[in-house]
Amino acid sequence: MRRATRCFRFLTVLACAVVVQAAPAPTSSATLIVSGGTVVTMDAAKRVLSPGAVAIRGTDIVAVGPPAEIRKGSPNATVIDATGSVVIPGLINTHTHAPMVMYRGLADDIALMDWLQKYIFPAEAKTVAPAFVRTGTRLAALEMIRSGTTTYADMYYFEEEIARVTRDAGLRGVLGQSVIQFPAPDAKTPAEALARAERFISAFKGDPLITPAVAPHSMYLLDKGDLLACRDLAIKYGVPVLIHVAETETEVKTSQERYQATPVGYLDSIGFWAPVTVAAHGVWVTDADIAVLQRHKVGVSHNPESNMKLASGTAPVVKYLASGVPVGLGTDGAASNNDLDLFEAMRQAAFLHKLATRDPRAVPASTALEMATIGGARVLGMDKQIGSLEPGKRADLVIVGMRQARQTPLYDAVSHLVYTTRGDDVDTVIVNGKVLMRDKRVLTMNETAVLTEARRMSSSVRDAVAGAVKQ
Repeated sequence: MRRATRCFRFLTVLACAVVVQAAPAPTSSATLIVSGGTVVTMDAAKRVLSPGAVAIRGTDIVAVGPPAEIRKGSPNATVIDATGSVVIPGLINTHTHAPMVMYRGLADDIALMDWLQKYIFPAEAKTVAPAFVRTGTRLAALEMIRSGTTTYADMYYFEEEIARVTRDAGLRGVLGQSVIQFPAPDAKTPAEALARAERFISAFKGDPLITPAVAPHSMYLLDKGDLLACRDLAIKYGVPVLIHVAETETEVKTSQERYQATPVGYLDSIGFWAPVTVAAHGVWVTDADIAVLQRHKVGVSHNPESNMKLASGTAPVVKYLASGVPVGLGTDGAASNNDLDLFEAMRQAAFLHKLATRDPRAVPASTALEMATIGGARVLGMDKQIGSLEPGKRADLVIVGMRQARQTPLYDAVSHLVYTTRGDDVDTVIVNGKVLMRDKRVLTMNETAVLTEARRMSSSVRDAVAGAVKQ
């Protein structure tokens, strides 16, 4: 009898344990709810909830659903009313050079190689220093927060300064320390740059907002040994590689003359690809190149505005998507765009490929929005954490106002986001569960101080660039 009683108690406890383990996480623990707006989830089913609500606990999304259901389960949560607005995943900029906002408008209407060699590289030699990088990154972070970007990928110098500013602003960054063949502002040789990259990776690996990366500039500004050293460093620490690939016809010609291969073909021949590699631009590629990128799961950052402004060409985005190559959107640096507004990048991407293919269905609004959200997350190898509004993902989301005359009437939220919305329509930005901007008021930065410092530095930049160009 005692044995039977003990067995009964044991089975009862076991059953209770099973019930506890199987119970779903209670939404009553949500601390913040965004409620009442049209929620564009960008999940696998592409659900649009109108109205919808997103429940957040700490850094994560815990529920997405009808407002009454979500709010009933979390009576003590802070509620942000998004009625009349559209709620979307935070936008993801897969390629930029944040501090280069300080060169905005200095050298326009010039082909890429002349732009780089006659203006940008000399200007950087004269101006880039830690203070310049901090000032430029603060300005870029302010612009990105105000226009709904929550994650960005960066390639530049003194990347540790960029990381600190990015983290202080509350943004998420995939930040690559640049490696280039000639003396750079922060390293005289590729070997020095690699050493800097390793220190940078070690300092920020595991940071909740910063993903460190290594950023070899391109196959034409590094030799085989340095390219492979960058790859090896990325593999050693399990971080991404960011690189410019096949941006111009000149790059392809250089590659053919040196290696009798396309840029993609050459990089493939030396075994360059890391587990997460982001190829910026990817304009001048063959069908064989696309197959290589697909096979190695290389993500492509499409930069339509920069490519058009510099007359670099039109990336074969429709072919990439059809082949299963991950494609995200990038702005490139503001020196060649001239802004960091991903809403504008979405619109231009949609228009460009309709025109190039003479097919209005080539890149519809839904595809453009996907490239700016979950597509960008796939490119960065972060689609399990960000890019859509789903339970278990990081709470990175944006509330977009839809009250302007040009946004009225509103029939299709996705169409409006791509074809009528601008960055300054963004009302509220949340990253990692933290509110960075509420009702157009930036909470994590002193906007007046950021603008004042950028304007002060611009005069010295203008003088230094004028001197550099004359030489």
